[in-house]
Amino acid sequence: MHDMVGSIGNLVSFLVFLAPMPTFYTIWKKKSSEGFQSIPYSVAFLSASLLLYYAFLKTNAYMIVSINGIGCVIETIYLLMYIVYAPKKARRQVIRTKSVEFMPFTLSFFLTLCATMWFFYGFFVQDYYIALPNVLGFLFGIAQMILYFIYKNAKKDVNETKNVELETSKDIEKNLDVKEAVGTMVEVTK
Repeated sequence: MHDMVGSIGNLVSFLVFLAPMPTFYTIWKKKSSEGFQSIPYSVAFLSASLLLYYAFLKTNAYMIVSINGIGCVIETIYLLMYIVYAPKKARRQVIRTKSVEFMPFTLSFFLTLCATMWFFYGFFVQDYYIALPNVLGFLFGIAQMILYFIYKNAKKDVNETKNVELETSKDIEKNLDVKEAVGTMVEVTK
């Protein structure tokens, strides 16, 4: 049973590593990382590296070695592409901008699915060093998907709000101009 769950875990992990491909295709095509963050790919690289180290310490952990070795290579390629195309200015954040434009849902979904599979693998082989961290991975993945659904339509709302604010500020400027003109006229007549 644990071999089947481990194999499914490897497959899902491979899909997790491939999930950012559309993002990096866009980065490569536009020659800019735009507002995409490098943090998820840095964390994925660190996670795969730590699991690879753990797998070398553990005996007969071929599934963990194979998928995390592949993951390290893929994440290194992503990070190199990101470094090559990263802008020098500050990057946008989902909550600050209320936009998920630079937060791919597929990555959040597959990370959550991956955490679930590796939790069950660790549970079945009674390796709590694998199982327990994936509880956090599952919870963070759910949190990311909730953020995605909260802010997925917010970009339109933010743009509409900006337009209303712009029109309001133009109206205020017009009113100030009228008040200034009236004030000037009152002063002239005194």
